[in-house]
Amino acid sequence: MTKLETINLHQKSKTQPFLSEENISTSLFYIIAKRLIDICGTLIGLILLIPVFLVVAILIKIEDPKGPVFFSQKRVGKNGREFKMYKFRSMVTDAEERLQTLLKYNEVSGAMFKMKDDPRVTRIGKFIRKTSIDELPQLFNVLLGEMSLVGPRPPLPREVADYTDYDMQRLLVTPGCTGLWQVRARNSVGFAEMVELDIEYIKNRNILNDINLIIMTIAVLFGSKNAH
Repeated sequence: MTKLETINLHQKSKTQPFLSEENISTSLFYIIAKRLIDICGTLIGLILLIPVFLVVAILIKIEDPKGPVFFSQKRVGKNGREFKMYKFRSMVTDAEERLQTLLKYNEVSGAMFKMKDDPRVTRIGKFIRKTSIDELPQLFNVLLGEMSLVGPRPPLPREVADYTDYDMQRLLVTPGCTGLWQVRARNSVGFAEMVELDIEYIKNRNILNDINLIIMTIAVLFGSKNAH
């Protein structure tokens, strides 16, 4: 995202009205079609990705035999409902305990922590984060209905604690594995810009947009320069 686009997003956030029910698609067709896409897409994805799951699990265990393959973390979903989100473990087992000593190195503004050269990330973790493979177990969250394939990323409870009323609009819809922020900018923008992109998605969400974002995500999945 260019500097000009970032400035424009900041300006919009100061003048944009809050979302209303009229701004959010709640048509029965959209809800049913979106859920069908989630279920069918997830089942197909899980079947095709079985070899990837096996290889990644083996590599994680080779690097750290005592640590778990999967990592679960409490996240906040639609309307503030908390759930456990799953990932392949890409960090050392005591990553949360080390976080407090790293907060001063946070590279993004707002209620979010990102660090490009995070020392907690393992060697295999760097690769699966770069390719977003660490996110694949979230397909199970989609099957459970806690997440959708497309939607705002689910935040941590400690991040939500710092949200303004404007930021809380991200929680008006079911969170997703991918979305407008991931496709357009990923970690190259700060928290405020991410909120604006999420709100833009919520305002304009429809089946065609969701399908387009899924296709764009697949296209940029490998070799993303902004993933870490």
